[in-house]
Amino acid sequence: MSLSPSPLSPPPLSLYVHIPWCVRKCPYCDFNSHQGRGELPFAAYVDALLADLDFDLPLVWGRTVQTVFFGGGTPSLMPGELIDRFLQGASSRLRFAPGCEITLETNPGTVEHGSFKGYRDAGINRLSFGVQSFDDGCLQRLGRIHDSGEATAAVKLAQDAGFDNINLDLMYALPGQTLAMAESDLAQAFALQPTHMSHYQLTLEPNTVFAARPPAGLPDEDSSWDIQEHSQAMLANAGYRQYEVSAYAQPGRECVHNLNYWKYGDYLGIGAGAHGKITSGHDQSILRRWKLKHPTAYLEAAGSERGLGGDEHIALERRPFEFMLNALRLVDGFSLKGFEASTGVPRSAIQPQLQRAVQNQWLVIDGDIVRPTPLGRRFTNDVIELFLAD
Repeated sequence: MSLSPSPLSPPPLSLYVHIPWCVRKCPYCDFNSHQGRGELPFAAYVDALLADLDFDLPLVWGRTVQTVFFGGGTPSLMPGELIDRFLQGASSRLRFAPGCEITLETNPGTVEHGSFKGYRDAGINRLSFGVQSFDDGCLQRLGRIHDSGEATAAVKLAQDAGFDNINLDLMYALPGQTLAMAESDLAQAFALQPTHMSHYQLTLEPNTVFAARPPAGLPDEDSSWDIQEHSQAMLANAGYRQYEVSAYAQPGRECVHNLNYWKYGDYLGIGAGAHGKITSGHDQSILRRWKLKHPTAYLEAAGSERGLGGDEHIALERRPFEFMLNALRLVDGFSLKGFEASTGVPRSAIQPQLQRAVQNQWLVIDGDIVRPTPLGRRFTNDVIELFLAD
């Protein structure tokens, strides 16, 4: 593809903070998570995070952070006072937007009574609970450390502590799961009245225990599709609008942080194995940067060149694919004007792919807006592949 670039406009900026430790590695998990042994070096890790942030600051001078997200691993292993120390340090280095959404991923089996108040006092205003299922048999087969009673109790404790913006993660097509069991999971989730739900199919990711040794009793493709369709109807009837492939929200409660990813926004990524993406209007570049994955190596090198896993400038020809990889997950699609501003690629460069997708009934174009059809959402990977660089 031979392209003449359009002007790049830096998009909204987020901050992602990776906490790499967990109590036990789940057999389906392919994230950079490490089973903690003994006392974990959280205080030293906060120092490393702030040094890491200092190293990246020249990439974003003068820009405002719209959202913060603590992911893992299991961030709720970290004490509230250390979350507070990090946020105090980060907000003294970066301008945080008023009402900045600050999310903490939470494992129901790791939060003790009183912890939620500490997180609330630290500035966390959104929680994401990795419930996965309310069926104890399914939880055991998934290798989770909590049971359904602990999940319910944890969410209620968070609500009692003043949290009113809560996401529940639920998985479906689990080993031994029937349609009735999936219905029951959703019914129990609705009873807790979360503002947001992530509902996604269990997949056997490479380099996981489940990929090497698939669990018995996985629903077949037809059964999984039945569960998905039925669940989508239940979520809609309960007032949760689907706005992304696996994300559902009450009105106005979409996850702003994840929306920034899906709209090809910018984000600093700090912590072991964290990835970032930064747009520079000055030299019209898009930089991807990632950090060392192993916590011990990261702790020793954070804040210096040695702490980098790598840097990569995204070639103009690759940007349409990267953009579509995110934006085509959104039910409402994207604007062509936004595509040009955030990629520096003129819309004329993707017209052949757009037209082919329209002919296949995968996309509709309404003026400046491009949206995936229901068929297109079912074949998202096929649509995205159209935009691979030659």
